Amino acid sequence: MMTTLPTSLGHALVLQHHPDEDPGALGPMLAAAGLTVTTVELDRGEDIPSLDGFDVLIAMGGPMDVWQEAEHPWLMAEKAAIRRWVAELDRPYLGVCLGHQLLAEALGGTVGLMDEPEIGVVEISLTPKGLYDPVFGHLPEVVLGLQWHGAAVLRPPEGATVLAGNDHCAVQALRAGSCAWGVQFHVEVESSTIPKWAQVPEYDEALCRTGSSAALLEQAVETHLETMAETTRLLFQGIMGSIVGVTLPQ
Repeated sequence: MMTTLPTSLGHALVLQHHPDEDPGALGPMLAAAGLTVTTVELDRGEDIPSLDGFDVLIAMGGPMDVWQEAEHPWLMAEKAAIRRWVAELDRPYLGVCLGHQLLAEALGGTVGLMDEPEIGVVEISLTPKGLYDPVFGHLPEVVLGLQWHGAAVLRPPEGATVLAGNDHCAVQALRAGSCAWGVQFHVEVESSTIPKWAQVPEYDEALCRTGSSAALLEQAVETHLETMAETTRLLFQGIMGSIVGVTLPQ
């Protein structure tokens, strides 16, 4: 049986950096949890509203890098908002890919380019601390995740806990404070994700650099989508459950 969130935890703010990098599979889960969603498209010049009226903050991915403030001045305001949200307001946060990297940099960590982009459906292993995390501890020790990134968290913020990694990217997930999580892999993946993202020039360029193709990536996603969807469900359920004891549909 599903329990909806109380009105004291009823509004989610979603920060987007590209129209095709929306909450995806997270969207129906947000609705099922009873959350009213406000989406801000930062790359289109929309301003971040006052944080006072929101209870959950989600930052999605995007083709830009966290240090490209000259090209994307709104990154400065976004980092400041994330810093205040996590360090001062101590409210629930989920960052995906770019949102994961923004969390790290906003809190004093370091993000930089990788020697080679990581693209594909890959294995990600929980760290010993990840196994005991209130959210990641509900996952299998090894999970599958969609990767499509050329930058990574090179140094986590002071006090943050690294929850998962692999040989290609040591910080695949982290927790900062009591209720802020970042994941490098794309938990929002759906069957329509790859065809959309392959049309984004920056993503297509990274795909070509690895010698892969959108067709092969789409096939891998279709093969493992059910498994990845279960990981997404468990993560979202864990985040909501750790906050207010909410039980989502099985």
